[in-house]
Amino acid sequence: MSITPLMPVYPRCGVRPVRGEHCHLISEDGTRYLDFASGIAVNLLGHSNEHLIGAIQRQAATLMHVSNLYGSPQGEKVAQRLVDLTFADTVFFTNSGAEAVECAIKTARAYHQSVGNLDKYELITFNNAFHGRTMATISASNQEKMHKGFLPLLPGFKYAPFDDLAAAEALIGPNTAGFLVEPIQGEGGVRDASPEFLAGLRALADKHDLMLIFDEVQCGVARTGTFYAYEQYGVVPDILATAKGIGGGFPVGACLATEKAARGMVAGTHGSTYGGNPLAMAAAEAVLDVVANDEFLAQVKATGERLRSRLEQFIGNYPDMFELVRGRGLMLGLKLRIEPRAFVAHLRDNHQLLTVAAGDTTLRILPPLVIDDSHIDEFMEKLSAGAASFEATEPAA
Repeated sequence: MSITPLMPVYPRCGVRPVRGEHCHLISEDGTRYLDFASGIAVNLLGHSNEHLIGAIQRQAATLMHVSNLYGSPQGEKVAQRLVDLTFADTVFFTNSGAEAVECAIKTARAYHQSVGNLDKYELITFNNAFHGRTMATISASNQEKMHKGFLPLLPGFKYAPFDDLAAAEALIGPNTAGFLVEPIQGEGGVRDASPEFLAGLRALADKHDLMLIFDEVQCGVARTGTFYAYEQYGVVPDILATAKGIGGGFPVGACLATEKAARGMVAGTHGSTYGGNPLAMAAAEAVLDVVANDEFLAQVKATGERLRSRLEQFIGNYPDMFELVRGRGLMLGLKLRIEPRAFVAHLRDNHQLLTVAAGDTTLRILPPLVIDDSHIDEFMEKLSAGAASFEATEPAA
Protein backbone atom coordinates (compact mmCIF):
# COMPACT_ATOMS: atom_id res chain seq x y z
CA MET A 1 0.00 0.00 0.00
CA SER A 2 1.34 3.44 -0.90
CA ILE A 3 0.05 6.78 0.33
CA THR A 4 -0.13 9.86 -1.90
CA PRO A 5 2.20 12.83 -1.29
CA LEU A 6 -0.88 14.91 -0.45
CA MET A 7 -2.42 13.24 2.61
CA PRO A 8 -5.58 11.58 1.23
CA VAL A 9 -8.11 13.20 3.57
CA TYR A 10 -10.07 14.83 0.75
CA PRO A 11 -12.17 12.86 -1.76
CA ARG A 12 -10.97 15.12 -4.57
CA CYS A 13 -12.87 15.18 -7.85
CA GLY A 14 -11.31 15.26 -11.31
CA VAL A 15 -11.46 19.05 -11.74
CA ARG A 16 -7.94 20.51 -11.47
CA PRO A 17 -8.12 24.33 -11.63
CA VAL A 18 -5.01 26.24 -12.63
CA ARG A 19 -6.46 29.67 -13.42
CA GLY A 20 -9.37 31.86 -12.42
CA GLU A 21 -11.08 34.55 -14.46
CA HIS A 22 -13.65 36.59 -12.53
CA CYS A 23 -16.52 34.10 -11.91
CA HIS A 24 -15.03 31.19 -13.85
CA LEU A 25 -12.32 28.60 -13.19
CA ILE A 26 -10.17 27.08 -15.91
CA SER A 27 -8.81 23.58 -15.35
CA GLU A 28 -5.50 22.01 -16.28
CA ASP A 29 -7.02 20.66 -19.51
CA GLY A 30 -8.57 24.03 -20.45
CA THR A 31 -12.16 23.25 -19.43
CA ARG A 32 -14.01 26.35 -18.26
CA TYR A 33 -16.35 26.12 -15.23
CA LEU A 34 -18.88 28.57 -13.87
CA ASP A 35 -17.88 28.87 -10.22
CA PHE A 36 -20.94 29.09 -7.98
CA ALA A 37 -18.99 27.52 -5.11
CA SER A 38 -16.31 30.25 -4.83
CA GLY A 39 -14.01 28.15 -2.69
CA ILE A 40 -16.93 27.45 -0.32
CA ALA A 41 -17.89 31.11 0.18
CA VAL A 42 -14.30 32.39 0.11
CA ASN A 43 -13.62 34.06 -3.26
CA LEU A 44 -16.28 36.70 -2.78
CA LEU A 45 -14.65 39.11 -5.27
CA GLY A 46 -14.16 36.37 -7.86
CA HIS A 47 -10.78 35.15 -9.06
CA SER A 48 -9.10 38.16 -10.61
CA ASN A 49 -10.10 41.27 -8.70
CA GLU A 50 -7.45 43.85 -9.54
CA HIS A 51 -7.81 45.76 -6.28
CA LEU A 52 -7.22 42.64 -4.19
CA ILE A 53 -4.37 41.39 -6.37
CA GLY A 54 -2.70 44.81 -6.34
CA ALA A 55 -2.94 45.13 -2.56
CA ILE A 56 -1.36 41.69 -2.04
CA GLN A 57 1.38 42.36 -4.60
CA ARG A 58 2.30 45.73 -3.09
CA GLN A 59 2.38 44.35 0.44
CA ALA A 60 4.37 41.27 -0.61
CA ALA A 61 7.01 43.59 -2.06
CA THR A 62 7.08 45.69 1.13
CA LEU A 63 6.67 43.42 4.18
CA MET A 64 5.02 40.00 4.40
CA HIS A 65 5.50 38.80 7.95
CA VAL A 66 6.81 39.88 11.30
CA SER A 67 6.23 38.36 14.72
CA ASN A 68 3.43 39.56 16.97
CA LEU A 69 6.20 40.55 19.38
CA TYR A 70 6.13 43.86 17.51
CA GLY A 71 3.57 46.56 16.89
CA SER A 72 1.19 46.00 13.98
CA PRO A 73 0.15 49.17 12.15
CA GLN A 74 -1.53 47.02 9.48
CA GLY A 75 -3.46 44.92 12.01
CA GLU A 76 -4.49 47.95 14.03
CA LYS A 77 -5.95 49.58 10.94
CA VAL A 78 -8.04 46.56 9.90
CA ALA A 79 -9.13 45.91 13.49
CA GLN A 80 -10.33 49.50 13.80
CA ARG A 81 -12.34 49.16 10.58
CA LEU A 82 -14.01 45.98 11.88
CA VAL A 83 -14.75 47.63 15.22
CA ASP A 84 -16.29 50.61 13.41
CA LEU A 85 -18.39 48.31 11.20
CA THR A 86 -19.68 45.95 13.89
CA PHE A 87 -20.77 45.51 17.52
CA ALA A 88 -17.20 44.62 18.53
CA ASP A 89 -14.72 46.56 20.61
CA THR A 90 -11.71 44.35 19.93
CA VAL A 91 -10.43 41.82 17.35
CA PHE A 92 -8.02 38.87 17.34
CA PHE A 93 -6.79 37.85 13.87
CA THR A 94 -6.40 34.19 12.90
CA ASN A 95 -5.63 32.26 9.71
CA SER A 96 -8.85 30.25 9.44
CA GLY A 97 -12.42 29.89 10.58
CA ALA A 98 -11.66 27.00 12.91
CA GLU A 99 -9.01 29.10 14.65
CA ALA A 100 -11.50 31.97 14.95
CA VAL A 101 -14.03 29.64 16.61
CA GLU A 102 -11.29 28.25 18.89
CA CYS A 103 -10.51 31.82 19.96
CA ALA A 104 -14.23 32.45 20.53
CA ILE A 105 -14.49 29.36 22.76
CA LYS A 106 -11.44 30.45 24.76
CA THR A 107 -12.77 34.00 25.04
CA ALA A 108 -16.08 32.78 26.47
CA ARG A 109 -14.35 30.55 29.02
CA ALA A 110 -11.81 33.24 29.92
CA TYR A 111 -14.61 35.72 30.62
CA HIS A 112 -16.08 33.46 33.27
CA GLN A 113 -12.69 32.59 34.73
CA SER A 114 -11.87 36.30 34.99
CA VAL A 115 -15.01 37.07 37.02
CA GLY A 116 -14.60 34.09 39.31
CA ASN A 117 -17.09 31.70 37.67
CA LEU A 118 -14.56 28.87 37.67
CA ASP A 119 -17.19 26.17 37.05
CA LYS A 120 -18.61 27.81 33.93
CA TYR A 121 -16.92 26.24 30.92
CA GLU A 122 -19.64 24.44 28.91
CA LEU A 123 -21.04 25.78 25.67
CA ILE A 124 -24.45 24.78 24.37
CA THR A 125 -24.18 24.13 20.63
CA PHE A 126 -26.68 22.91 18.05
CA ASN A 127 -27.34 19.81 15.99
CA ASN A 128 -25.97 19.68 12.43
CA ALA A 129 -23.58 22.55 13.13
CA PHE A 130 -20.17 22.80 11.53
CA HIS A 131 -17.59 24.80 13.46
CA GLY A 132 -14.30 23.44 12.06
CA ARG A 133 -11.97 20.45 12.15
CA THR A 134 -9.82 21.05 15.23
CA MET A 135 -10.37 18.92 18.33
CA ALA A 136 -12.36 21.65 20.08
CA THR A 137 -14.48 22.50 17.05
CA ILE A 138 -15.35 18.88 16.21
CA SER A 139 -16.23 18.44 19.88
CA ALA A 140 -18.54 21.45 19.52
CA SER A 141 -20.36 19.65 16.70
CA ASN A 142 -22.57 16.62 17.28
CA GLN A 143 -21.82 15.02 13.90
CA GLU A 144 -20.60 11.46 14.38
CA LYS A 145 -18.91 11.44 10.97
CA MET A 146 -16.55 14.17 12.23
CA HIS A 147 -15.82 12.34 15.49
CA LYS A 148 -14.91 8.94 14.07
CA GLY A 149 -11.25 8.17 14.59
CA PHE A 150 -10.63 11.07 16.96
CA LEU A 151 -12.26 9.98 20.22
CA PRO A 152 -12.32 10.88 23.02
CA LEU A 153 -13.83 14.29 22.37
CA LEU A 154 -12.97 17.30 24.49
CA PRO A 155 -15.42 17.90 27.34
CA GLY A 156 -17.38 21.13 27.65
CA PHE A 157 -20.12 20.93 25.03
CA LYS A 158 -23.80 20.05 25.09
CA TYR A 159 -25.99 19.75 21.98
CA ALA A 160 -29.53 20.98 21.41
CA PRO A 161 -31.75 20.80 18.32
CA PHE A 162 -31.19 23.80 16.05
CA ASP A 163 -33.86 26.51 16.35
CA ASP A 164 -35.36 24.94 19.49
CA LEU A 165 -35.18 27.55 22.23
CA ALA A 166 -36.87 25.44 24.90
CA ALA A 167 -34.36 22.63 24.38
CA ALA A 168 -31.46 25.07 24.65
CA GLU A 169 -32.86 26.58 27.84
CA ALA A 170 -33.34 23.13 29.35
CA LEU A 171 -29.60 22.44 28.99
CA ILE A 172 -28.54 25.49 31.02
CA GLY A 173 -26.87 24.35 34.23
CA PRO A 174 -24.24 25.41 36.75
CA ASN A 175 -21.42 24.78 34.25
CA THR A 176 -22.94 26.68 31.31
CA ALA A 177 -20.71 29.43 29.90
CA GLY A 178 -22.72 30.35 26.81
CA PHE A 179 -24.16 29.43 23.44
CA LEU A 180 -22.31 28.80 20.15
CA VAL A 181 -24.56 29.03 17.09
CA GLU A 182 -24.49 29.70 13.36
CA PRO A 183 -27.23 32.24 12.54
CA ILE A 184 -27.46 30.41 9.20
CA GLN A 185 -26.13 26.86 9.15
CA GLY A 186 -23.98 26.35 6.06
CA GLU A 187 -22.74 22.76 6.04
CA GLY A 188 -25.99 21.87 7.84
CA GLY A 189 -28.03 22.78 4.76
CA VAL A 190 -28.33 26.61 4.55
CA ARG A 191 -30.86 26.64 7.36
CA ASP A 192 -31.82 30.02 8.84
CA ALA A 193 -32.31 30.37 12.54
CA SER A 194 -35.65 32.03 13.32
CA PRO A 195 -35.48 35.57 14.72
CA GLU A 196 -37.34 34.34 17.81
CA PHE A 197 -34.71 31.68 18.45
CA LEU A 198 -31.73 34.05 18.27
CA ALA A 199 -33.56 36.72 20.28
CA GLY A 200 -34.40 34.05 22.85
CA LEU A 201 -30.76 32.98 23.12
CA ARG A 202 -29.79 36.63 23.64
CA ALA A 203 -32.38 36.98 26.42
CA LEU A 204 -31.19 33.79 28.12
CA ALA A 205 -27.58 34.92 27.88
CA ASP A 206 -28.47 38.25 29.47
CA LYS A 207 -30.54 36.60 32.21
CA HIS A 208 -27.82 34.12 33.21
CA ASP A 209 -24.72 36.20 32.32
CA LEU A 210 -23.73 33.82 29.52
CA MET A 211 -21.75 34.52 26.36
CA LEU A 212 -23.61 34.43 23.04
CA ILE A 213 -21.18 33.41 20.27
CA PHE A 214 -22.16 33.63 16.61
CA ASP A 215 -20.21 31.54 14.12
CA GLU A 216 -20.43 33.66 10.96
CA VAL A 217 -17.48 32.03 9.22
CA GLN A 218 -19.66 31.15 6.22
CA CYS A 219 -22.55 33.61 6.40
CA GLY A 220 -20.49 36.71 7.26
CA VAL A 221 -18.69 39.38 5.22
CA ALA A 222 -21.52 40.60 2.96
CA ARG A 223 -22.56 37.07 1.92
CA THR A 224 -26.19 37.51 3.03
CA GLY A 225 -26.60 41.16 1.97
CA THR A 226 -25.53 42.76 5.24
CA PHE A 227 -21.95 42.93 6.44
CA TYR A 228 -22.76 40.28 9.04
CA ALA A 229 -25.95 38.25 9.19
CA TYR A 230 -26.69 39.19 12.81
CA GLU A 231 -27.68 42.65 11.56
CA GLN A 232 -30.71 41.17 9.79
CA TYR A 233 -31.91 39.55 13.02
CA GLY A 234 -31.48 42.58 15.25
CA VAL A 235 -29.62 40.34 17.72
CA VAL A 236 -26.12 41.34 18.81
CA PRO A 237 -23.70 38.63 19.97
CA ASP A 238 -20.95 39.02 22.56
CA ILE A 239 -18.41 37.20 20.39
CA LEU A 240 -18.32 36.48 16.65
CA ALA A 241 -16.08 34.22 14.57
CA THR A 242 -15.41 35.24 10.97
CA ALA A 243 -13.15 34.02 8.13
CA LYS A 244 -13.68 32.70 4.58
CA GLY A 245 -14.61 35.78 2.53
CA ILE A 246 -12.78 38.31 4.69
CA GLY A 247 -9.52 37.58 2.87
CA GLY A 248 -11.10 37.12 -0.56
CA GLY A 249 -9.02 33.96 -1.05
CA PHE A 250 -6.10 34.78 1.23
CA PRO A 251 -6.19 32.90 4.57
CA VAL A 252 -7.63 35.32 7.14
CA GLY A 253 -9.96 34.84 10.08
CA ALA A 254 -10.88 36.86 13.13
CA CYS A 255 -12.58 36.66 16.49
CA LEU A 256 -14.58 39.80 17.30
CA ALA A 257 -15.69 40.56 20.84
CA THR A 258 -17.14 43.22 23.10
CA GLU A 259 -14.95 44.72 25.80
CA LYS A 260 -16.90 42.81 28.45
CA ALA A 261 -16.57 39.47 26.64
CA ALA A 262 -12.82 39.92 26.10
CA ARG A 263 -11.96 40.88 29.67
CA GLY A 264 -10.17 37.58 30.23
CA MET A 265 -8.08 37.76 27.05
CA VAL A 266 -5.03 39.51 28.41
CA ALA A 267 -1.34 39.32 27.51
CA GLY A 268 -0.12 35.76 27.24
CA THR A 269 -3.54 34.07 27.06
CA HIS A 270 -3.67 33.51 23.30
CA GLY A 271 -1.53 33.84 20.19
CA SER A 272 -0.89 32.98 16.56
CA THR A 273 2.40 33.06 14.69
CA TYR A 274 0.86 34.09 11.36
CA GLY A 275 -2.37 35.66 12.56
CA GLY A 276 -2.75 39.26 11.42
CA ASN A 277 0.49 39.33 9.44
CA PRO A 278 0.92 42.34 7.10
CA LEU A 279 0.15 40.35 3.94
CA ALA A 280 -3.11 38.99 5.39
CA MET A 281 -4.09 42.46 6.57
CA ALA A 282 -3.50 43.91 3.10
CA ALA A 283 -5.87 41.31 1.67
CA ALA A 284 -8.52 41.94 4.33
CA GLU A 285 -8.31 45.69 3.89
CA ALA A 286 -8.74 45.35 0.13
CA VAL A 287 -11.85 43.20 0.65
CA LEU A 288 -13.31 45.72 3.10
CA ASP A 289 -12.65 48.51 0.59
CA VAL A 290 -15.01 46.77 -1.83
CA VAL A 291 -17.73 45.13 0.28
CA ALA A 292 -18.14 47.23 3.43
CA ASN A 293 -20.44 49.87 2.03
CA ASP A 294 -24.20 50.23 1.58
CA GLU A 295 -24.08 50.24 -2.23
CA PHE A 296 -22.28 46.90 -2.49
CA LEU A 297 -24.42 45.29 0.20
CA ALA A 298 -27.61 46.47 -1.54
CA GLN A 299 -26.31 44.97 -4.78
CA VAL A 300 -25.69 41.59 -3.08
CA LYS A 301 -29.20 41.62 -1.63
CA ALA A 302 -30.80 42.56 -4.96
CA THR A 303 -28.75 40.02 -6.93
CA GLY A 304 -29.62 37.34 -4.39
CA GLU A 305 -33.31 38.13 -4.69
CA ARG A 306 -33.15 37.85 -8.49
CA LEU A 307 -31.33 34.54 -8.30
CA ARG A 308 -33.71 33.20 -5.68
CA SER A 309 -36.73 34.25 -7.75
CA ARG A 310 -35.36 32.45 -10.80
CA LEU A 311 -34.72 29.32 -8.72
CA GLU A 312 -38.19 29.35 -7.20
CA GLN A 313 -39.77 29.63 -10.64
CA PHE A 314 -37.54 26.85 -11.96
CA ILE A 315 -37.93 24.14 -9.33
CA GLY A 316 -41.61 23.60 -10.16
CA ASN A 317 -40.47 22.07 -13.46
CA TYR A 318 -38.86 19.17 -11.54
CA PRO A 319 -41.07 18.42 -8.53
CA ASP A 320 -39.47 15.00 -8.07
CA MET A 321 -35.99 16.54 -7.78
CA PHE A 322 -36.36 19.86 -5.97
CA GLU A 323 -38.26 20.74 -2.81
CA LEU A 324 -37.56 24.37 -1.88
CA VAL A 325 -35.11 27.28 -1.90
CA ARG A 326 -33.77 28.82 1.31
CA GLY A 327 -31.09 31.18 2.53
CA ARG A 328 -30.35 34.89 2.31
CA GLY A 329 -28.49 37.09 -0.15
CA LEU A 330 -25.99 35.00 -2.11
CA MET A 331 -25.94 32.19 0.44
CA LEU A 332 -28.68 30.03 -1.03
CA GLY A 333 -29.62 26.40 -0.57
CA LEU A 334 -31.61 24.26 -2.96
CA LYS A 335 -33.18 21.44 -0.95
CA LEU A 336 -33.38 18.32 -3.07
CA ARG A 337 -35.51 15.19 -2.96
CA ILE A 338 -32.46 13.21 -4.12
CA GLU A 339 -28.94 12.71 -2.78
CA PRO A 340 -27.15 16.03 -3.46
CA ARG A 341 -23.60 14.76 -4.04
CA ALA A 342 -24.55 12.79 -7.12
CA PHE A 343 -26.29 15.84 -8.59
CA VAL A 344 -23.41 18.17 -7.69
CA ALA A 345 -21.03 15.77 -9.46
CA HIS A 346 -23.37 15.59 -12.49
CA LEU A 347 -23.50 19.38 -12.80
CA ARG A 348 -19.72 19.60 -12.46
CA ASP A 349 -18.74 16.81 -14.81
CA ASN A 350 -21.39 17.20 -17.49
CA HIS A 351 -22.34 20.89 -17.44
CA GLN A 352 -19.23 22.63 -16.06
CA LEU A 353 -21.14 24.14 -13.14
CA LEU A 354 -19.54 24.16 -9.69
CA THR A 355 -21.76 24.04 -6.58
CA VAL A 356 -21.37 22.52 -3.11
CA ALA A 357 -23.27 19.70 -1.41
CA ALA A 358 -24.47 20.14 2.17
CA GLY A 359 -26.46 18.36 4.84
CA ASP A 360 -30.23 17.98 4.81
CA THR A 361 -30.09 16.92 1.11
CA THR A 362 -29.13 20.46 0.11
CA LEU A 363 -27.17 21.91 -2.78
CA ARG A 364 -25.35 25.07 -1.71
CA ILE A 365 -25.18 27.99 -4.14
CA LEU A 366 -22.34 30.29 -3.08
CA PRO A 367 -21.27 32.42 -6.05
CA PRO A 368 -18.80 35.28 -5.92
CA LEU A 369 -20.63 38.37 -4.67
CA VAL A 370 -19.72 40.20 -7.90
CA ILE A 371 -21.92 38.11 -10.23
CA ASP A 372 -24.24 39.95 -12.61
CA ASP A 373 -27.31 38.92 -14.62
CA SER A 374 -25.17 37.26 -17.29
CA HIS A 375 -23.81 34.86 -14.66
CA ILE A 376 -27.31 34.19 -13.33
CA ASP A 377 -28.45 33.43 -16.89
CA GLU A 378 -25.51 31.06 -17.41
CA PHE A 379 -26.15 29.40 -14.05
CA MET A 380 -29.83 28.82 -14.78
CA GLU A 381 -29.06 27.44 -18.24
CA LYS A 382 -26.56 24.98 -16.82
CA LEU A 383 -28.81 24.03 -13.89
CA SER A 384 -31.77 23.48 -16.22
CA ALA A 385 -29.75 21.37 -18.64
CA GLY A 386 -28.25 19.46 -15.72
CA ALA A 387 -31.64 18.73 -14.17
CA ALA A 388 -33.01 17.49 -17.49
CA SER A 389 -30.03 15.25 -18.24
CA PHE A 390 -29.84 13.95 -14.65
CA GLU A 391 -33.54 13.09 -14.61
CA ALA A 392 -33.13 11.28 -17.90
CA THR A 393 -30.40 9.07 -16.46
CA GLU A 394 -32.35 8.16 -13.31
CA PRO A 395 -34.09 4.78 -13.32
CA ALA A 396 -37.87 4.92 -13.45
CA ALA A 397 -39.61 4.57 -10.11
